[in-house]
Amino acid sequence: MDSIVPSSLSLVSVLSLLACSIQVLAAVLLTHRYGRRSSVKDRWILLWLYYDVIVHLTLEGPFVYMSMVGTVQTSEGPLAELWREYGKADSRWLVSDPAIVSIEILTVVLDSLLAVLLIHAILRDKYYRHFLQITLSVCELYGGWMTFCPDWLIGSPHLNTSNGLYLWVYLVFFNGVWVLVPVLLLVQSWFSLRSLHVLRTDHDINIAKKMM
Repeated sequence: MDSIVPSSLSLVSVLSLLACSIQVLAAVLLTHRYGRRSSVKDRWILLWLYYDVIVHLTLEGPFVYMSMVGTVQTSEGPLAELWREYGKADSRWLVSDPAIVSIEILTVVLDSLLAVLLIHAILRDKYYRHFLQITLSVCELYGGWMTFCPDWLIGSPHLNTSNGLYLWVYLVFFNGVWVLVPVLLLVQSWFSLRSLHVLRTDHDINIAKKMM
C-alpha cells in the first residue's frame, strides 16, 4: 500500500496545503460575518459556498487565464507553482488540455455565479433557493465526472497514483469533496422540497375540509 512518505512533502506541497487552509479560514470568516442569522444547517452550506466561490475565483480562475495565454508549465508566479504541484498528480493541468480548460471555464464563470446567487438566496430566504442549489450541485458533479471519466476510459495515463500524497490528497480528497458536498446538498434540497410539498398538501386538505 502506498503511503505519504516525508520526501513527498516538498516546500511547494506544504505551501499549497497552507493556501487551501487560508481559503477555508476566509470562508469561515465570511460565514461568521454574513450568516449569523441563518440556521446551523444553512451556516454549514454557506461555509461551503463561500469556499467554493473562493476556490473557483482565486485558483481555477488564474488557471484558466494561464491556460488561455500559454500553459501552467510555462507560466511563472506562486499560482503557477501551485498548479505545477497539482500537475504532478494529473499532468493534463500542465499542458492546457482542451477538455480540462473547457470544463474550468464553465466552472469559473457559471458555477461561481450560481454559488453567489445561492448565497444571496439563502441569506434572503428567496423562493428560488433550491432551484439554484440543485442546479449548482448538478453542475459541480458533471464537471467532476467530465474531468476524470475521459481519462479513466483510456486507462488513466495522465494520473499519478504511485504516490500517496498525489493519489489520496490531491486526487481523491480535493476532488472527492466536490462530489460529496454536492450530493449532500441534493439530498438536503430533496427533503426540503418534500417538506414544502407535505405542508402545501396539508394546507389544501384543511381548506377543502372547511369548504365542505
